[in-house]
Amino acid sequence: MTQVAVYGSGSWGTAFAAILADAGCRVTLWARREDVVSSINAERVNADYLPELRLPEGVRATTDFAEAAEGAEFAVLSVPSQTLRENLARWAGVLPADAVLVSLMKGVELGTAKRMSEVVEEVAGAGPERVAVLSGPNLAGEIAQRQPAAAVVACRDESVARRLQAACHTPYFRPYTNTDVVGCELGGAVKNVIALAVGIAEGMGLGENTKAALMTRGLAETSRLGLAMGADPQTFAGLAGMGDLIATCSSPLSRNTTFGTNLGRGMSVEETIAVTRQTAEGVKSCRSVLDLARRHGVEMPITETVVGIVHEGTSPRVAVKELMSRTAKAEHR
Repeated sequence: MTQVAVYGSGSWGTAFAAILADAGCRVTLWARREDVVSSINAERVNADYLPELRLPEGVRATTDFAEAAEGAEFAVLSVPSQTLRENLARWAGVLPADAVLVSLMKGVELGTAKRMSEVVEEVAGAGPERVAVLSGPNLAGEIAQRQPAAAVVACRDESVARRLQAACHTPYFRPYTNTDVVGCELGGAVKNVIALAVGIAEGMGLGENTKAALMTRGLAETSRLGLAMGADPQTFAGLAGMGDLIATCSSPLSRNTTFGTNLGRGMSVEETIAVTRQTAEGVKSCRSVLDLARRHGVEMPITETVVGIVHEGTSPRVAVKELMSRTAKAEHR
């Protein structure tokens, strides 16, 4: 039986632990807080994040990160993107030398503009053949209800991707393999930024035309950046690209869209953070995504607009006017 360590007991880490156990794995879920561990082990519930999900018996929890790592064939990382480097620096020494390191995170590191797999490789000293990512339209609340869903598991080594695919394939969760790690990660990171834009439009009372335009042109921005970084363009038409973008921008379960909606209604960033219990990755990652785009000479006007609203105090109405007044151009340039 495959042994898996999951580091991070938030909504997605908890939901993915359930997927793995439903697929037949033994899962040790690391949580920072003792009360979360006690609740999971005694009551089979993570009351703080997914109270509706009864965890399978194959999941047990611990606050000891070394204990979680014991015998793990896969070490799944599910923490906020901007905390990965610090956390992994503590965990790396106890992870089995042959364990596959799996990133569930969808962000770009501030300062370095590195993708999460690049941070994992650097901090853990792992080659790309030991680092995988999982991405796709996977809202944790729906996964908790075991509704049918699909995802992409990507690794430079296709045989590793197939191993991970087998470890998380259940009757309700269908993973596909891919070797385009860059494309899968960019799709997951940039869609959070576009979801903020769509949420802002929603909060301003703008309609479906506006939101559809933002999603479509947002996907174009993602694709331009991906092509500049050597990604496969087909990735952005798949689950890790268009699929994740649609789910995140369309669902009230989306943290980033909800965050943007509050901004569009006139709340400040600080007020919105105060009423948001969970991390909206796009809030911090929008700056690092824009930094990454500028390093590659790629124009990303929607991302730039979101940065202006979230970090530079630009009024949403002024930002929309500026975005719409840009010079007209051909669609596919």
